[in-house]
Amino acid sequence: MNAKEAFQFLEELKLNNNTEWFHSQKKRYEDYKKFYHATIAAVLEELKKLDPTLEPLEPKNCTFRINRDIRFSKDKSPYKTNMGIWFTQNKGHKNSPGYYIHYEKGASFIAGGVWCPEPDQLKKIRKEIEFFYEDLEAIVADKSFAKTYQNLSREEGNVLKKAPKDVDPNHPAIEFLKLKSFTASYPINDDWFSAPDFGKKIARELAILKPLNDFLRRGLETEE
Repeated sequence: MNAKEAFQFLEELKLNNNTEWFHSQKKRYEDYKKFYHATIAAVLEELKKLDPTLEPLEPKNCTFRINRDIRFSKDKSPYKTNMGIWFTQNKGHKNSPGYYIHYEKGASFIAGGVWCPEPDQLKKIRKEIEFFYEDLEAIVADKSFAKTYQNLSREEGNVLKKAPKDVDPNHPAIEFLKLKSFTASYPINDDWFSAPDFGKKIARELAILKPLNDFLRRGLETEE
């Protein structure tokens, strides 16, 4: 299965998101899984060269199950209709800083950072920003970062209306401190996945986020 066929499988799954159809497509799903793991391996091989902290990772550590967790969701569709890939140094912790690839027809993107940290993690990250905000400002202002990712994500729901509790509302980095997640993303064309050197191309763009991940990891590893 190639990238175009993988996109087609996921698009058909959107239209037939039920167990009966899915089970009837067992062979295609097995081919899709092979493509999924091959895609991970191609990017991971290149990304390890740019971020050695990922060296212990194997493709199996970077996957998501295709089954959705529908226990608390109004949407009872049983399967995910996109392909997600997550590279992180701490593979056992969902909120460890890392790199993400989202594979979905017409909506693919790459991203990184820390998404929805737990309250204790959020406190540590904000403390790091309070004391070392110049470091974060330099990361975001870097030419490569600014050109590709522009800034940390300020999408709806990710920014507090007021300063966090115990944070000076006049702090020079208050706009960073009001964030609830610390991520950056960049939309990519579907044809990236069909390019002969797609692994190297995607890894190169993801590696721009390494200084951000290093900064966030530094804060999370600080002892209170």
